[in-house]
Amino acid sequence: MAVRKGTSSETIERLNREINAGLANPAVKVQLEDTGGVPMSLTPAEFGALVTAETEKWAKVVKFAGIKAE
Repeated sequence: MAVRKGTSSETIERLNREINAGLANPAVKVQLEDTGGVPMSLTPAEFGALVTAETEKWAKVVKFAGIKAE
């Protein structure tokens, strides 16, 4: 899940708390896994770091492969 830049920290914290509570439910976890999802309970800071790392990783792949937008 992601929200628009500038979303209040109170909203982000509440969403994080509620989403992580849902991910703690075994039925929800199984349903996500069955559809190819990888449930991860992260803090907002951990999620931000993950997005940054993934963006950097895939940017290198795109650059190395010479992929261009059409």
